[in-house]
Amino acid sequence: MDMCRHLGWLGDPVSVASLILEPPSGLLVQSYSPRRQKHGLMNADGWGVGFFDGAVARRWRSAAPLWGDASFASVAPALRSGCVVAAVRSASVGMPIEASASAPFTDGTWLLSHNGLVDRAVLPSSPRAESTNDSALLAALIFDRGIDELGATIAGVAAEDPNARLNILAGNGTRLLATTWGDTLSVLRRDDGVVVASEPYDDDPAWQEVPDRHLVEVDGAHVHLRPLKGS
Repeated sequence: MDMCRHLGWLGDPVSVASLILEPPSGLLVQSYSPRRQKHGLMNADGWGVGFFDGAVARRWRSAAPLWGDASFASVAPALRSGCVVAAVRSASVGMPIEASASAPFTDGTWLLSHNGLVDRAVLPSSPRAESTNDSALLAALIFDRGIDELGATIAGVAAEDPNARLNILAGNGTRLLATTWGDTLSVLRRDDGVVVASEPYDDDPAWQEVPDRHLVEVDGAHVHLRPLKGS
């Protein structure tokens, strides 16, 4: 099982630092002091940032705590993108702590993060899986089934494991998709784009909480929510 906090951005190109490091309660702070995390106290078992450079998905992942990475802090202000998917990770006992176990995972087109847990026994093995933790296996299943089947895949996994928490966040450069299934998610519509995050990175009253068991789709400036089947 893996718990984490994640964030997605779709809009005008902005610096990675402005999304992750600079907000008063951004992912950097959430790595040691999350405000709304229901499971686990901190997220010190790795982090990952994925962003699109044109049509190319690029990633920077680590098994170390985000707060200790001076190299990333130095470079992040210079990294700019119109689509970002980032996460900080809290690993459960027995799960590997390695860079390849940290989100975002990718199929070359999408960047994907999982916030939650799922019994690995209900997930098929896959050569796509980048690690042996549940999040990597779940990402591989979603990629194998196709991202447009995300809602059906999540509902199917939940039927197999009723205790699963299945908050997914994925981006491909022009779209963001997210699910709420057992954990928190909020959306902020800004003048220059849309933020989707496990929890607000500041106290702006414009943040809107997404109801549980919903699918969120961000396409341009439009945000669509619909209930997930099986909810």
